[in-house]
Amino acid sequence: MVIPARFGSSRFPGKPLADVGGKPLIQRVYECVSAASGISDTLVATDDRRIVDAVKQFGGSAILMDGAFRTGTDRVAAVAARRPGQIFVNLQGDEIMLHPGLLTDLIQAFLASDAPMGTLKRRLTSAAEVLNPAVVKVVTGVNGDALYFSRAPIPHLRDVPTGDISTGLYYIHLGIYIYRREALLRFADLPAGRLEEAEKLEQLRALEHGIPIRVWETEHPSLRIDAPEDLHDAAEKLRHLGSDSHTKVAL
Repeated sequence: MVIPARFGSSRFPGKPLADVGGKPLIQRVYECVSAASGISDTLVATDDRRIVDAVKQFGGSAILMDGAFRTGTDRVAAVAARRPGQIFVNLQGDEIMLHPGLLTDLIQAFLASDAPMGTLKRRLTSAAEVLNPAVVKVVTGVNGDALYFSRAPIPHLRDVPTGDISTGLYYIHLGIYIYRREALLRFADLPAGRLEEAEKLEQLRALEHGIPIRVWETEHPSLRIDAPEDLHDAAEKLRHLGSDSHTKVAL
């Protein structure tokens, strides 16, 4: 498992170190991975010494990576180029899993498939999320492969209001990927695609260059931190879950 974490986010500088209910965001993400099975090693790959120090302070493993990387997947590929392993999981550093079953839903399905690359989706339950460009949507084919990812509401429903969730056709794409080594290294060697540049979505590079992405559905929840205003709500959600003895989230 590699968690790419960049300090200099244009929309939210220093996001990995932002406080979420008394812990830095990167610690929240890391600890949730630790609660899951099927992960042999977890590593934060970052561009900033402050993140390395924060990870080591809570007992995690981190590596400082020099150089410019276009995306988180490119950073994961750089880790793969240095380390052994045939399967790599990339969990974005702002996606807090609230149940370890989310990882299980991805890993077990991927290992049972022949897909070169995989990810997860979850059904959207509010029109506000459908209309929010920070929430990436995905549409898939009958075989489960991604047809397209977009910040726009997709699919477009011609005969009903945009965002009508009663149709059950809207899905969020979660910030987690799994790759076979060959596909990951090939991805990093490819030029950025026009759609990738337009939407600022790295997964579109794979689709533009013919690398299929299998998408499995999960019902397990997660929290995504996109902007500073998300921090308070995330902390409240975690506090509420922590009071439930059945919760699987690490607090």
